[in-house]
This record gives sequence, structure tokens and C-alpha cells, in this order.
Amino acid sequence: MNKKVVGMLAVLLMMASAAWAAGDTSALHPPEGHRMALVVWEDLECPACARAEPLLQQAKRVYNLPLVRHDFIIPSHRWSMEAHVMARYFDTISLELGDKFRTYIFANQRAIYRLSLRDWADRFAAENKVVLPSFYDPTGVLRAKVEADVELGKEAGPTGVRHTPTIYVVSDSPEIPFVEVTDQSMLFETIEQVRAKLPPAKSARKSSGAK
Repeated sequence: MNKKVVGMLAVLLMMASAAWAAGDTSALHPPEGHRMALVVWEDLECPACARAEPLLQQAKRVYNLPLVRHDFIIPSHRWSMEAHVMARYFDTISLELGDKFRTYIFANQRAIYRLSLRDWADRFAAENKVVLPSFYDPTGVLRAKVEADVELGKEAGPTGVRHTPTIYVVSDSPEIPFVEVTDQSMLFETIEQVRAKLPPAKSARKSSGAK
């Protein structure tokens, strides 16, 4: 890693450290049982989010990190809300299927428009041997979850979500619990830097039979 990249990362880490107490950080932590994770607020109709998706999936595989997705709808996007509600429906079948649907939508985003979204979703359902009902959110519960994620994003981190995708590397380190990745080309380097700050893992207590 060259000196310029190291210097930029050091600045990012210092900025993150200074911002811990600001904003709502309740979502900026790894899922239970994990020491690190990627957390992203995204809009399924956002071209920048579609470009970030392969990189996030690669980082997820390379570092064996959970990818925690949050919805953040851009009001001018015509089919985004409905796509997010559909993704929430597929989540109810399995979280893996919901994640797969989001990746599918990003991969085909440029060919999708408001009136064709349902056709794309039905094609995905058929390929995965499930059915997307005509009324997949009859009580509005799934839409409410999307809207709750948007509200969470408005207050998340030091400044709230101001663009999509907003990507964080989060950890259980008290020294550096989260860093926003403002330059996607530095995602892997940021993961490495945060990983280096992790405290030693707590060792499991050995069973000795003594009380």
C-alpha cells in the first residue's frame, strides 16, 4: 500500500473516531456473532448503487463479512420503492433470496422501467421456483419497514445518509467502531485498516470440571 493511500486512510480513521458520539449509531455495528460487517444504505434504482454492488459482493466473499443492507429511497426514482417492497417480500421467504433479488435488480437495472418491474420480478421468482403474489404487501407492513429504514438512514452516523450508496465498515472495536467509505476504490484498504484495530478475540473458557 503506497504512502498516499495510507495517509488518506489515517485521516478517515481519525475523522471516524471524532464522530463516534454524533448522530444515531445504533445501526453501525456488526450482527451478533460477527466482529466486522459491511453496512450499506442503498436505492435499487440508483446507478451508483448498481456499480457498487459487485465490489460489495467481492468484499463480502474475500473477507467473509456479513453485508447488512438498508433501504434509502430517492424520491425522484419512479420504481425504486416498489422494488424495495418486493425485496422485503422475498426476505420473508429467506434472507438469502431477498439478497439475491437485490443483486438481480442491480444487474438488470438499466433495462428496468416502472411498467416492466413486475415482469422482471416474476422472471426472478420463476427462476428461483417461488411465486410473487399479485398482492405481496396487502397490509403495508413491508412498505412500512422500507420507510422505517429511510428514517433510520436520515439520522445514521455523524451526518445522516446524504447520498446512495452510503457504505460503512463497522466493527466491535472500541477504538474504531465504524468508518464511512467515501471512496469505493479504498473499500478493501479500509477493511484491512479496521481489521487491524480489532481487539483480541475473547477466548472460550475451557471446561475443567472444577467449580
